[in-house]
Amino acid sequence: MTTFTWNLVLALAGAPVRATRFRSSPFRLGASIRVSDNLLEGESRFYAEIRRIRDILTLAEQEPAVLFLLDEVFSGTNSHDRRIGAQAILRSLVERGAIGMVTTHDLALTRIEEGLDNRVRNVHFEDEIIDGRMHFDYRMRPGVVTRSNAVALMRSIGIDL
Repeated sequence: MTTFTWNLVLALAGAPVRATRFRSSPFRLGASIRVSDNLLEGESRFYAEIRRIRDILTLAEQEPAVLFLLDEVFSGTNSHDRRIGAQAILRSLVERGAIGMVTTHDLALTRIEEGLDNRVRNVHFEDEIIDGRMHFDYRMRPGVVTRSNAVALMRSIGIDL
């Protein structure tokens, strides 16, 4: 997340920001984070997520602009439909003047940047595994991550691959 985005989220929550001075236009927050299924209602995680994203898209049609935060978007479906859906919602959100961030471990989604005319940028964090624990430096770097950590992390806890 950019420093601006972090500060905006902090400001919207009424918290101090990490800046000597911070000024922003008003934004509304639209987030799809930690979506879960509801067995009692018979609602899958994916269905709950698409309903939430529909609500964010509706919010983006109104003023003020929307700051969106989407975590592991459409992870409850196949990779083909996931990419089509993610690209469509990102296009729709940026065309409506929204700004935001999408987190993903799906490298196929990083190709969405190519189809959105420089309105989307890939960035990544780097990490290392020390004594079986993952450590991030929390420094945003441009581009797509160049190394994987999942296999090393699985091995570090004793899963034979």
